[in-house]
Amino acid sequence: MKITIALIDKLIRLRNGESLPASQLKGEWVEDLVHDGVLISTSHGSRRTWFAPNAETLCKALASVDERFIDMELLRETLLSENTLRSQQASSTGNSKLVMTRSCPGFPVNSYEPIPCTLNGREFVVNPQEGCFLFVTDWQSFYVPDDVVVVGIENMENFRMIRQQRDLFEQCIGNNRLLFVSRYPQSVDLRSWLQIIPNRYIHFGDFDLAGINIFLTEYNAYLGNRSSFLIPSDIERRLAKGTIERYNDQYQKFKSIKSNIPEIQHLIDIINRYHRCYDQEGYIKIKEA
Repeated sequence: MKITIALIDKLIRLRNGESLPASQLKGEWVEDLVHDGVLISTSHGSRRTWFAPNAETLCKALASVDERFIDMELLRETLLSENTLRSQQASSTGNSKLVMTRSCPGFPVNSYEPIPCTLNGREFVVNPQEGCFLFVTDWQSFYVPDDVVVVGIENMENFRMIRQQRDLFEQCIGNNRLLFVSRYPQSVDLRSWLQIIPNRYIHFGDFDLAGINIFLTEYNAYLGNRSSFLIPSDIERRLAKGTIERYNDQYQKFKSIKSNIPEIQHLIDIINRYHRCYDQEGYIKIKEA
């Protein structure tokens, strides 16, 4: 699948409740969405249209197809920036493909206590004020102390609100200095950076089969024993009251997922036992007024 601005615009229209001619959206992945009930096919004579009855289910399913779709507006903005840069290259050189560039390399970082790091050989303290985070672009020269645990957070809401989850992190990870990272905008920069540093990595994602698959295929496969999946002690109780719909949406694609890591296999077994999933946003504590 080639991701273009036109494709993103069509998916945004579906997410917003519009119907889309089937001729404008084709591919095996589209047929899978129809087969799973994420998209509904309606006929008007010889003309077929697609309709998404549930926007949340569509967003989750698209994220399973390609995780860059998790934030379609951000992805669209990134592609627009890249196209603009190519246009500038074309105007000066006559060849927009002379240099392949990315407008925003790197990844966001966050912390709720000062973390002394180095960037381009100089001291750099990560200590964002609550309500903001930093973005590291020169990630090849970004280093953190070896004793800092790097925590990768899938959902941007959880990433922004780390202070409201501090009790969870202290319970699960202990009294360690933590650097929080996110892989959005979608790229392999974060994983490449994790491969060149020795630090322990803990992945905090949704408690569903797709989330486990992300960890196993995109992190554990490259980092090995240095990586682990954050599993709270109360997750079984929460899964027992989780969402059935997303489990059903994911089951056909991920029903064969297994792990030789005992705690992850145990989590897979719990998810399959209850036929439910649980979103990591549920661990964000709401501030009292």
